[in-house]
Amino acid sequence: MTRLGLPDADAATVASLMAEADLQGSDGHGVSRLPQYARRIKAGGFNVRPDIKVVSDWPATALINGDNGMGHLVMKRAAELAIEKARTTGIAWVNSQYSNHAGPASLYASMPLKHDMIGLYFAVGNANHLPPWGGLDMLLSTNPIAAAIPAGEEQPIILDMATTVAAYGKVKSKALRGETMPEGWMIDRAGKPLTDPKRADEGMLLPLGGMEAGYKGYGLAMIIGLLAGTLGGAAMGRDVIDFNHDDDSVTNTGQAVAAINIAAFGDVGVFKASVDALVRDFRNSERIPGVERIFVPGERSQATRAARARDGIPIPDALMAGLNKVADDLGMTRLA
Repeated sequence: MTRLGLPDADAATVASLMAEADLQGSDGHGVSRLPQYARRIKAGGFNVRPDIKVVSDWPATALINGDNGMGHLVMKRAAELAIEKARTTGIAWVNSQYSNHAGPASLYASMPLKHDMIGLYFAVGNANHLPPWGGLDMLLSTNPIAAAIPAGEEQPIILDMATTVAAYGKVKSKALRGETMPEGWMIDRAGKPLTDPKRADEGMLLPLGGMEAGYKGYGLAMIIGLLAGTLGGAAMGRDVIDFNHDDDSVTNTGQAVAAINIAAFGDVGVFKASVDALVRDFRNSERIPGVERIFVPGERSQATRAARARDGIPIPDALMAGLNKVADDLGMTRLA
Protein backbone atom coordinates (compact mmCIF):
# COMPACT_ATOMS: atom_id res chain seq x y z
CA MET A 1 0.00 0.00 0.00
CA THR A 2 2.82 2.43 0.73
CA ARG A 3 4.48 1.52 -2.59
CA LEU A 4 1.15 2.28 -4.27
CA GLY A 5 1.18 5.77 -2.77
CA LEU A 6 -0.81 5.62 0.48
CA PRO A 7 0.62 7.51 3.48
CA ASP A 8 2.14 5.19 6.07
CA ALA A 9 -0.70 5.50 8.59
CA ASP A 10 -3.41 4.95 5.97
CA ALA A 11 -1.54 1.98 4.50
CA ALA A 12 -1.31 0.41 7.96
CA THR A 13 -5.05 0.92 8.53
CA VAL A 14 -6.03 -0.66 5.21
CA ALA A 15 -3.60 -3.57 5.59
CA SER A 16 -4.75 -4.26 9.15
CA LEU A 17 -8.43 -4.35 8.19
CA MET A 18 -7.70 -6.59 5.20
CA ALA A 19 -5.83 -9.01 7.47
CA GLU A 20 -8.72 -8.91 9.95
CA ALA A 21 -11.04 -9.96 7.12
CA ASP A 22 -8.88 -12.99 6.33
CA LEU A 23 -8.47 -13.94 9.97
CA GLN A 24 -12.22 -14.24 10.45
CA GLY A 25 -12.64 -16.24 7.25
CA SER A 26 -14.00 -13.49 5.00
CA ASP A 27 -11.70 -14.70 2.24
CA GLY A 28 -13.54 -12.86 -0.51
CA HIS A 29 -12.88 -9.51 1.14
CA GLY A 30 -9.31 -9.73 2.45
CA VAL A 31 -5.96 -9.99 0.68
CA SER A 32 -7.70 -11.58 -2.31
CA ARG A 33 -8.77 -8.04 -3.20
CA LEU A 34 -5.21 -6.67 -3.26
CA PRO A 35 -4.56 -7.27 -6.98
CA GLN A 36 -7.81 -5.50 -7.80
CA TYR A 37 -7.06 -2.60 -5.43
CA ALA A 38 -3.58 -2.23 -6.94
CA ARG A 39 -5.01 -2.24 -10.44
CA ARG A 40 -7.56 0.46 -9.55
CA ILE A 41 -5.00 2.62 -7.77
CA LYS A 42 -2.66 2.49 -10.76
CA ALA A 43 -5.56 3.36 -13.09
CA GLY A 44 -6.58 6.32 -10.94
CA GLY A 45 -9.77 4.67 -9.64
CA PHE A 46 -8.86 5.37 -5.99
CA ASN A 47 -7.62 8.60 -4.45
CA VAL A 48 -4.64 7.49 -2.36
CA ARG A 49 -4.49 10.75 -0.40
CA PRO A 50 -8.14 11.64 0.21
CA ASP A 51 -9.46 14.57 2.21
CA ILE A 52 -12.16 12.70 4.14
CA LYS A 53 -14.49 15.24 5.71
CA VAL A 54 -17.88 15.67 7.33
CA VAL A 55 -20.22 17.54 5.00
CA SER A 56 -23.37 17.40 7.16
CA ASP A 57 -23.19 17.31 10.95
CA TRP A 58 -26.17 16.99 13.30
CA PRO A 59 -26.10 15.93 16.97
CA ALA A 60 -26.90 12.29 16.25
CA THR A 61 -26.14 12.00 12.53
CA ALA A 62 -23.48 12.90 10.00
CA LEU A 63 -22.66 12.54 6.33
CA ILE A 64 -19.03 11.90 5.36
CA ASN A 65 -17.55 12.59 1.94
CA GLY A 66 -14.77 10.04 1.39
CA ASP A 67 -13.16 11.97 -1.48
CA ASN A 68 -12.92 8.66 -3.39
CA GLY A 69 -10.51 7.24 -0.82
CA MET A 70 -10.24 3.57 0.00
CA GLY A 71 -13.39 2.40 1.74
CA HIS A 72 -11.51 1.03 4.75
CA LEU A 73 -10.36 4.54 5.63
CA VAL A 74 -13.76 6.10 5.07
CA MET A 75 -15.70 3.55 7.09
CA LYS A 76 -13.24 3.48 9.97
CA ARG A 77 -13.73 7.25 10.19
CA ALA A 78 -17.52 6.83 9.98
CA ALA A 79 -17.58 4.21 12.74
CA GLU A 80 -15.39 6.33 15.01
CA LEU A 81 -17.66 9.33 14.48
CA ALA A 82 -20.80 7.29 15.20
CA ILE A 83 -19.26 6.00 18.43
CA GLU A 84 -18.25 9.51 19.47
CA LYS A 85 -21.75 10.87 18.86
CA ALA A 86 -23.50 7.95 20.55
CA ARG A 87 -21.67 8.68 23.80
CA THR A 88 -23.89 11.73 24.27
CA THR A 89 -26.89 11.13 22.00
CA GLY A 90 -27.46 7.46 22.83
CA ILE A 91 -27.69 6.49 19.18
CA ALA A 92 -25.87 7.80 16.12
CA TRP A 93 -26.05 7.16 12.38
CA VAL A 94 -23.35 8.14 9.88
CA ASN A 95 -23.65 7.80 6.11
CA SER A 96 -20.81 7.95 3.59
CA GLN A 97 -20.66 9.12 0.00
CA TYR A 98 -17.76 8.86 -2.45
CA SER A 99 -16.40 5.86 -0.58
CA ASN A 100 -15.24 2.52 -2.02
CA HIS A 101 -15.22 -1.20 -1.27
CA ALA A 102 -14.33 -1.59 2.42
CA GLY A 103 -14.15 -5.35 3.01
CA PRO A 104 -16.61 -7.33 5.13
CA ALA A 105 -19.45 -5.47 6.82
CA SER A 106 -18.76 -7.02 10.22
CA LEU A 107 -15.44 -5.15 10.57
CA TYR A 108 -17.29 -1.87 11.04
CA ALA A 109 -20.38 -3.17 12.85
CA SER A 110 -17.96 -4.63 15.43
CA MET A 111 -16.09 -1.40 16.17
CA PRO A 112 -18.70 -0.10 18.66
CA LEU A 113 -18.44 -3.32 20.71
CA LYS A 114 -15.36 -2.11 22.61
CA HIS A 115 -17.40 0.86 23.82
CA ASP A 116 -20.34 -1.18 25.14
CA MET A 117 -22.38 -0.26 22.08
CA ILE A 118 -24.32 -2.17 19.46
CA GLY A 119 -23.08 -1.68 15.92
CA LEU A 120 -25.02 -1.77 12.65
CA TYR A 121 -23.68 -1.50 9.11
CA PHE A 122 -25.33 -1.24 5.69
CA ALA A 123 -23.80 -0.86 2.23
CA VAL A 124 -24.49 -0.71 -1.47
CA GLY A 125 -22.38 -3.37 -3.16
CA ASN A 126 -19.77 -2.41 -5.75
CA ALA A 127 -21.40 -4.15 -8.70
CA ASN A 128 -24.96 -5.04 -9.61
CA HIS A 129 -25.56 -8.79 -9.76
CA LEU A 130 -29.24 -8.88 -8.79
CA PRO A 131 -32.31 -7.88 -10.81
CA PRO A 132 -35.63 -6.78 -9.32
CA TRP A 133 -37.75 -9.82 -8.45
CA GLY A 134 -39.06 -11.19 -11.73
CA GLY A 135 -36.79 -9.01 -13.89
CA LEU A 136 -33.56 -9.33 -15.86
CA ASP A 137 -31.96 -5.86 -15.58
CA MET A 138 -29.18 -5.82 -12.99
CA LEU A 139 -30.28 -2.93 -10.77
CA LEU A 140 -29.29 -4.20 -7.31
CA SER A 141 -26.17 -5.51 -5.64
CA THR A 142 -25.57 -7.90 -2.75
CA ASN A 143 -26.20 -4.93 -0.40
CA PRO A 144 -24.94 -6.38 2.89
CA ILE A 145 -26.15 -5.84 6.43
CA ALA A 146 -24.21 -6.51 9.64
CA ALA A 147 -25.04 -6.25 13.33
CA ALA A 148 -22.78 -6.72 16.36
CA ILE A 149 -24.19 -7.07 19.88
CA PRO A 150 -21.92 -7.33 22.93
CA ALA A 151 -22.21 -10.09 25.51
CA GLY A 152 -20.64 -10.68 28.92
CA GLU A 153 -18.90 -14.03 29.32
CA GLU A 154 -19.99 -15.23 25.89
CA GLN A 155 -18.58 -13.99 22.60
CA PRO A 156 -20.49 -11.11 20.97
CA ILE A 157 -23.25 -11.95 18.53
CA ILE A 158 -22.11 -10.83 15.07
CA LEU A 159 -24.31 -11.21 12.01
CA ASP A 160 -22.81 -10.39 8.60
CA MET A 161 -24.81 -11.31 5.53
CA ALA A 162 -25.52 -10.34 1.97
CA THR A 163 -29.08 -9.96 0.75
CA THR A 164 -28.33 -12.58 -1.89
CA VAL A 165 -28.05 -16.33 -1.23
CA ALA A 166 -24.28 -15.94 -1.51
CA ALA A 167 -22.06 -12.85 -1.49
CA TYR A 168 -20.22 -12.18 -4.75
CA GLY A 169 -16.94 -12.35 -2.84
CA LYS A 170 -17.69 -16.03 -2.22
CA VAL A 171 -18.16 -16.53 -5.94
CA LYS A 172 -14.73 -14.97 -6.56
CA SER A 173 -13.19 -17.16 -3.85
CA LYS A 174 -14.62 -20.27 -5.53
CA ALA A 175 -13.08 -19.17 -8.82
CA LEU A 176 -9.67 -18.67 -7.18
CA ARG A 177 -9.80 -22.16 -5.67
CA GLY A 178 -10.98 -23.78 -8.89
CA GLU A 179 -14.17 -24.95 -7.19
CA THR A 180 -17.74 -25.07 -8.43
CA MET A 181 -20.64 -23.22 -6.83
CA PRO A 182 -23.59 -25.04 -5.29
CA GLU A 183 -26.83 -24.92 -7.23
CA GLY A 184 -28.97 -22.12 -5.88
CA TRP A 185 -26.30 -19.41 -5.77
CA MET A 186 -26.66 -18.17 -9.34
CA ILE A 187 -28.81 -18.71 -12.42
CA ASP A 188 -28.24 -17.80 -16.05
CA ARG A 189 -30.53 -15.51 -18.03
CA ALA A 190 -32.61 -18.53 -19.03
CA GLY A 191 -33.25 -19.30 -15.37
CA LYS A 192 -31.05 -22.40 -15.28
CA PRO A 193 -28.56 -23.09 -12.46
CA LEU A 194 -25.07 -21.65 -13.01
CA THR A 195 -22.33 -23.45 -11.07
CA ASP A 196 -19.10 -22.36 -12.81
CA PRO A 197 -17.84 -19.26 -10.94
CA LYS A 198 -15.67 -18.31 -13.92
CA ARG A 199 -18.90 -17.78 -15.88
CA ALA A 200 -20.43 -15.54 -13.20
CA ASP A 201 -20.65 -12.62 -15.63
CA GLU A 202 -23.16 -14.63 -17.64
CA GLY A 203 -25.61 -14.98 -14.78
CA MET A 204 -27.22 -13.36 -11.78
CA LEU A 205 -27.17 -13.99 -8.06
CA LEU A 206 -30.34 -15.23 -6.44
CA PRO A 207 -31.79 -13.10 -3.64
CA LEU A 208 -32.31 -14.44 -0.14
CA GLY A 209 -35.23 -16.83 -0.28
CA GLY A 210 -34.07 -18.33 -3.56
CA MET A 211 -36.47 -19.23 -6.35
CA GLU A 212 -39.43 -19.64 -4.02
CA ALA A 213 -39.33 -16.56 -1.79
CA GLY A 214 -36.68 -14.34 -3.37
CA TYR A 215 -39.01 -11.33 -3.21
CA LYS A 216 -37.97 -11.07 0.46
CA GLY A 217 -34.26 -10.77 -0.35
CA TYR A 218 -35.04 -8.41 -3.24
CA GLY A 219 -37.06 -6.14 -0.95
CA LEU A 220 -34.36 -6.15 1.73
CA ALA A 221 -31.65 -5.35 -0.84
CA MET A 222 -33.67 -2.40 -2.09
CA ILE A 223 -34.30 -0.98 1.39
CA ILE A 224 -30.64 -1.33 2.40
CA GLY A 225 -29.60 0.36 -0.83
CA LEU A 226 -31.92 3.28 -0.14
CA LEU A 227 -30.58 3.66 3.41
CA ALA A 228 -26.88 3.23 2.58
CA GLY A 229 -26.83 4.83 -0.85
CA THR A 230 -29.71 7.12 -1.76
CA LEU A 231 -30.04 8.66 1.71
CA GLY A 232 -26.42 9.81 1.63
CA GLY A 233 -26.30 10.92 -2.00
CA ALA A 234 -24.34 7.85 -3.11
CA ALA A 235 -24.81 5.56 -6.10
CA MET A 236 -27.77 3.19 -6.26
CA GLY A 237 -29.47 1.27 -9.06
CA ARG A 238 -28.25 2.19 -12.55
CA ASP A 239 -25.65 4.56 -11.08
CA VAL A 240 -23.64 1.75 -9.45
CA ILE A 241 -20.24 1.26 -11.11
CA ASP A 242 -19.05 -2.33 -11.57
CA PHE A 243 -15.60 -2.03 -10.05
CA ASN A 244 -14.77 -5.56 -11.16
CA HIS A 245 -14.57 -4.35 -14.78
CA ASP A 246 -14.10 -0.58 -14.46
CA ASP A 247 -10.80 0.46 -12.89
CA ASP A 248 -10.83 4.22 -13.33
CA SER A 249 -14.38 5.50 -12.73
CA VAL A 250 -15.36 7.01 -9.36
CA THR A 251 -17.78 4.53 -7.80
CA ASN A 252 -19.41 6.88 -5.23
CA THR A 253 -20.02 3.87 -3.00
CA GLY A 254 -22.49 4.43 -0.19
CA GLN A 255 -22.34 2.91 3.28
CA ALA A 256 -23.88 3.60 6.67
CA VAL A 257 -22.85 2.72 10.19
CA ALA A 258 -24.86 3.15 13.39
CA ALA A 259 -23.85 2.93 17.05
CA ILE A 260 -26.37 2.30 19.84
CA ASN A 261 -25.19 3.10 23.37
CA ILE A 262 -26.56 0.38 25.63
CA ALA A 263 -26.26 2.66 28.66
CA ALA A 264 -28.97 4.87 27.16
CA PHE A 265 -31.46 2.03 27.67
CA GLY A 266 -30.39 0.56 31.00
CA ASP A 267 -27.60 -1.13 32.91
CA VAL A 268 -24.88 -2.44 30.59
CA GLY A 269 -24.01 -5.39 32.84
CA VAL A 270 -27.62 -6.52 33.05
CA PHE A 271 -27.95 -6.35 29.26
CA LYS A 272 -24.79 -8.40 28.69
CA ALA A 273 -25.89 -11.00 31.22
CA SER A 274 -29.22 -11.28 29.41
CA VAL A 275 -27.42 -11.80 26.10
CA ASP A 276 -25.29 -14.52 27.73
CA ALA A 277 -28.41 -16.27 29.01
CA LEU A 278 -30.07 -16.10 25.60
CA VAL A 279 -27.00 -17.50 23.84
CA ARG A 280 -26.87 -20.42 26.29
CA ASP A 281 -30.57 -21.09 25.87
CA PHE A 282 -30.11 -21.31 22.11
CA ARG A 283 -26.97 -23.43 22.34
CA ASN A 284 -28.50 -25.86 24.86
CA SER A 285 -31.90 -26.13 23.20
CA GLU A 286 -33.13 -29.44 21.82
CA ARG A 287 -31.58 -30.30 18.47
CA ILE A 288 -32.86 -31.99 15.35
CA PRO A 289 -31.45 -35.53 15.02
CA GLY A 290 -28.03 -35.41 13.35
CA VAL A 291 -27.25 -31.82 14.44
CA GLU A 292 -24.24 -31.80 16.76
CA ARG A 293 -24.39 -28.16 17.84
CA ILE A 294 -26.53 -25.06 17.52
CA PHE A 295 -24.51 -21.97 16.65
CA VAL A 296 -25.33 -18.31 17.12
CA PRO A 297 -24.20 -15.71 14.55
CA GLY A 298 -20.48 -15.05 14.74
CA GLU A 299 -19.35 -18.28 16.42
CA ARG A 300 -17.99 -19.87 13.24
CA SER A 301 -16.03 -16.73 12.38
CA GLN A 302 -14.60 -16.63 15.90
CA ALA A 303 -13.52 -20.28 15.58
CA THR A 304 -11.91 -19.52 12.22
CA ARG A 305 -10.09 -16.56 13.75
CA ALA A 306 -8.66 -18.74 16.53
CA ALA A 307 -7.55 -21.44 14.08
CA ARG A 308 -5.95 -19.01 11.63
CA ALA A 309 -4.24 -17.02 14.37
CA ARG A 310 -2.69 -20.32 15.44
CA ASP A 311 -2.03 -22.00 12.08
CA GLY A 312 -1.86 -19.15 9.59
CA ILE A 313 -4.14 -17.96 6.78
CA PRO A 314 -4.38 -20.32 3.79
CA ILE A 315 -3.58 -18.72 0.42
CA PRO A 316 -4.81 -20.56 -2.72
CA ASP A 317 -2.21 -21.02 -5.46
CA ALA A 318 -4.09 -18.74 -7.87
CA LEU A 319 -4.19 -15.95 -5.28
CA MET A 320 -0.50 -16.37 -4.47
CA ALA A 321 0.29 -16.01 -8.16
CA GLY A 322 -1.79 -12.83 -8.28
CA LEU A 323 -0.08 -11.39 -5.21
CA ASN A 324 3.34 -12.18 -6.60
CA LYS A 325 2.42 -10.46 -9.86
CA VAL A 326 1.53 -7.34 -7.86
CA ALA A 327 4.92 -7.60 -6.12
CA ASP A 328 6.67 -7.91 -9.50
CA ASP A 329 4.77 -4.92 -10.90
CA LEU A 330 5.77 -2.81 -7.89
CA GLY A 331 9.38 -3.98 -7.86
CA MET A 332 8.98 -5.72 -4.50
CA THR A 333 10.11 -9.09 -3.16
CA ARG A 334 7.74 -11.95 -3.91
CA LEU A 335 5.85 -13.60 -1.06
CA ALA A 336 6.73 -17.09 -2.20
